[in-house]
Amino acid sequence: MAAKTSPYLDFLLREAFSEICGITYRRMFGGYGLYKNGIFFGIIAYDTLYFKVDEKTKPSYVELGSVPFVYEGKSKPVEMSYWEVPDSVLSDSSLLSKWVQEACKAYVRAKKK
Repeated sequence: MAAKTSPYLDFLLREAFSEICGITYRRMFGGYGLYKNGIFFGIIAYDTLYFKVDEKTKPSYVELGSVPFVYEGKSKPVEMSYWEVPDSVLSDSSLLSKWVQEACKAYVRAKKK
């Protein structure tokens, strides 16, 4: 039996990520973790797509008006190093592919630290 997914995840897999090989997902904390060839590069939370960022990639997100994923911690809001993927990126398959690659690189760089 296939895992139950969300309509938004189904859309991303069928449309946005259709030309990008190696994309898989896992359920996590009410959303989904996204992987490319086993590298954790993104999350889906509340029907919003977020990619891993670091100091090298974050300026591109800021420039396009993106915001970080924030959740309510025990005593205060917690900002994650995953930022919302802008609609202009999501609607351009070649640009989206580049951003997936950059998110994967950001994850690998963070793991090396």
